[in-house]
Amino acid sequence: MIDKMFDLGLQTRIVARLAAGVREEQLADTTPCPGWTVRTLLGHLLGLATAFRDAGRKDLGATTDTNPGASLPDIGPGWREELPAVLDELAEVWRDPEAWTGATRAGGVTLPGAVAGAVAADELVIHGWDLARATGQEYEPDMTALLASYGFLTAAADDPSRGDGLFGPVVPVPADTPLLDRAIGLSGRDPEWKP
Repeated sequence: MIDKMFDLGLQTRIVARLAAGVREEQLADTTPCPGWTVRTLLGHLLGLATAFRDAGRKDLGATTDTNPGASLPDIGPGWREELPAVLDELAEVWRDPEAWTGATRAGGVTLPGAVAGAVAADELVIHGWDLARATGQEYEPDMTALLASYGFLTAAADDPSRGDGLFGPVVPVPADTPLLDRAIGLSGRDPEWKP
């Protein structure tokens, strides 16, 4: 896993571009996340961007202590302006070396700053893929964020205490497939998923 500071800005811009490409009629479409529509996936992206922005600031409270699985996320009418703004703030916060040091919290879990940065990258990479797949958009994540995501997911898959994987049972993917497909498999998703 990457354990040093890197810029999340390229990946946040990719996710913002994907969100901008979502058409209103796609909001009710299914996604690779079981039980989630495009609308709820966008709500999750908004919530995680806010949580990891605040985690990077060490501004701990309701946004960093809420279990992301506690309720089905949603978006409000201003999501098209709100999501890219929060993604920009997230990237800016994590450009500060202080974000990567000490302890912080996200999703109610206390973790080292560098791990939180890798988790943020993982969330952005995997949910970027989810959004692209669900809405039929092209997707190529930032390579540094993808490497951080893959490292995080590999470490989680190698942890025997995780049982069925971090986000569900790992989907076996041949070792010679692209790195993104291997990360998607580690996240419990089928890289061949289609709506």
